[in-house]
This record gives sequence, structure tokens and C-alpha cells, in this order.
Amino acid sequence: MPLWQAVLLAVAQGLTEFLPISSTAHLALIPWLFGFRDPGLTFDVALHVGTLVAVLIYFFRTWVDLVLLGLGRKSVFGTFVDIAPDGLPLQPPRKLFWLLVIATIPAGVAGLAFQEHVATVLRHPVIIGSALILLAIPMAWGERISKSRKDLRTVSLKDSLCIGFAQALALVPGVSRSGATITAALFLDFRREAAARFSFLLSTPIIAGAALNEGIVLARNGLPPGLEGAFLVGILVSAISGYLCIAWFLRFLQFGTFKIFIYYRVILGIIVLALALFTSMGSSI
Repeated sequence: MPLWQAVLLAVAQGLTEFLPISSTAHLALIPWLFGFRDPGLTFDVALHVGTLVAVLIYFFRTWVDLVLLGLGRKSVFGTFVDIAPDGLPLQPPRKLFWLLVIATIPAGVAGLAFQEHVATVLRHPVIIGSALILLAIPMAWGERISKSRKDLRTVSLKDSLCIGFAQALALVPGVSRSGATITAALFLDFRREAAARFSFLLSTPIIAGAALNEGIVLARNGLPPGLEGAFLVGILVSAISGYLCIAWFLRFLQFGTFKIFIYYRVILGIIVLALALFTSMGSSI
């Protein structure tokens, strides 16, 4: 695998894993659009490890305090998980760790049940393009009607379950895990930055689970000869781009909206559907 392909896919993974535009869609579409072979499951391990490193480093102190508070202990770092409307930092509530655990369950169960379909049948350009456009509709609606009054201090069991089930929908390529969870949070009247922070925290166990599951398969089969360099580059580049993306996105949402991502999803979805149609017509002639 040429290193330029590894860098291209790793940057795409690092950016689109956390932006609401679907990493799975971009990883499936980039080889199709650029005309090179999809590296498949083996390279996916590198990409998931890289983005896992990014989110763990960025939220390391937060996760340590969340676990300790969830177990009834005192926090070590005294970190905060959100910013109140008055600009003051908010300490994580003790229940937040367990609410994140509960919210992880729907996607975990769905992933185990539909893993084979997600990796094969659902990675069709028509499905990806349609999903990109379809999720843009509720995202735009949620952006419009959300009262933006909740923060992570007020997350309830109902909120965590709703966001958790929304995350399960992201198994369909093109939906976007962050897009689905952030959209659900908007409908629940969370502020944009709070919605993104909850989404990123919720992504940690899901990305870890994906990396572990794929890593077990890789450990059985071994790393193909000649892929060592691309594999390491994939981890490093996706980690750096993922970390920078998280930092930028959270700052952007303090003042910005999701409109640019809504437009991007619709435009990209139309392009994908058009290319899929023309490719299908060309192959049938």
C-alpha cells in the first residue's frame, strides 16, 4: 500500500470520525473515487487505533475523573466536561460515567448483530449517498428547533438512552456516529458544544470496541508483508488529525452552527448518487 494512500485515508478518518459527516462513508468512497483498492479490515485497525489515541489523549483527565466519580471516589484532576452559559466551567456529575456506559449498549449490541451486513451489503454508494442526505434533514430540523439550554450537568437516563439508540443508527455508512448522536442531542435541547462533548465521550468505548474486534482478527491472521510502514503511518496521522479536529470543533461550536456540515452532507450525497448512477449506466452499456 503506497504511503500517500495511507496518509489520505488517515487524514479522512481523523477528520470525519468526529465531524458529523460520516467517517465510514469517506473511507468507503475515497478508494472508489480515486480508483485504488480498499485496504479493508487490516488498515481499519490502524485508523481506529489512531482515532482512539486522539480521543483518549484529549479527554484523558476527563475520563480519569469520570471513572473515579462514578465509583464514588474523589476526582484527581478536577477537570470539567462543559462550559455553562455564563462561561463558568462545569465539573462532571457523578452519574455521567454510568450514563455513558448505558448509552454505549445499543450501538454495541447492534454492532455485534449486524457487523457482517455493515461490512458488505451496506457499503454501497447508493446507500451511502442516500444516508448522507437523509440525516441532513433531521440535523437541520434539530438545529432550527433546539432550545439549546441543557449541558452535561443535566443529562438524564432518558437523554442517554435516546442518544445511545441514535448512535446505533450510525452503523449504516453515511449516517455518521457523531452526526446521529449530535442530532439526537439537539432534539433533546442540548447546547451545540455540550452535544459534541457528549458525542466524543460516547465515541471512546465504541472506537475502542471496534479497534479491539478488528485487532483480534488481525492478531489471528497477522499483518500482511509490506504493510508495516503504512500501518504505522495510519495510526500516527489519524491520531494527530483526530486530536486537532476535536480541539477545533469544540472551539468552533462555541460560536458556530452545524449549517456548513448540513450543506456538505447534501452536496456530497448528491455527488455520490450521481456518480453511482453514471457508473452503473456506463457498466450496463
